[in-house]
Amino acid sequence: MLFKKTAKWLLINTLSVIFIANSYAHSTKQTVAKVKPSVVGVGLYDALGTQTHKLQGTGFVFGDGSLVATNYHVIDQALDPQKVQYHIVFSGTGRKPNIHKVEIIATDREHDLAILKLNKSLVPLTLASERYVEDGTDVLLTGFPIGAILGLYPATHQGIVAATTPDVIPTAHSSQLSIQMLNRLEKKFMIYQLDITAYPGNSGSPLYDAHSGEVIGILNKVFVKESKESVLEKPSAISYAIPVRYLIDLAKREGLKVK
Repeated sequence: MLFKKTAKWLLINTLSVIFIANSYAHSTKQTVAKVKPSVVGVGLYDALGTQTHKLQGTGFVFGDGSLVATNYHVIDQALDPQKVQYHIVFSGTGRKPNIHKVEIIATDREHDLAILKLNKSLVPLTLASERYVEDGTDVLLTGFPIGAILGLYPATHQGIVAATTPDVIPTAHSSQLSIQMLNRLEKKFMIYQLDITAYPGNSGSPLYDAHSGEVIGILNKVFVKESKESVLEKPSAISYAIPVRYLIDLAKREGLKVK
């Protein structure tokens, strides 16, 4: 009798675990499918370049559908007035994406953010609230890792928020200090440290809740490593994201509607 009860209990628990796992996988698939159309490539058009349409990073559509968020370092290359150059956004996927000319309408170098303006509307993502999410939150990341090589095929990575941590840490020796580092130490802010894989090209990708699809942060592959891991001879493979609250602040300062 005891054996039968134990076997029944094990069967029920096993089935429950399978049901939960399948439900989570189904939920994740739905979330990714909903987010992908709003993820765009961010690049540069150069009429005389060896590559006329250059993919430099990732971005995502938000607000009224005409706004694109990305990292400032993705679009900080100065345009040459002697050439036909302008910033562009790639939408769609594959070898024949749609290409849109964009204008930079807002930048925040301190938090490495930029907002671009499209001349049309695409499907926007919903931004989460300005509150920090809890450590352990299930998150997804969709963007164009090594985009210049792999092309415009959005890839999604899965993980959790590992910690909420300062963007910069004091150096061990005064010889490692610089004016830039001192300025960063005076203006340090909290960011997300992630247990997730990201690559060059993922900068500007939306980091979003795996269940709701709401954007909680903007992936950053350069900005944080230059400060937080500057003391390391070989930077780690840890990924970081700028909390969405700073994007919301930037949009509000420019009088832009985010929702």
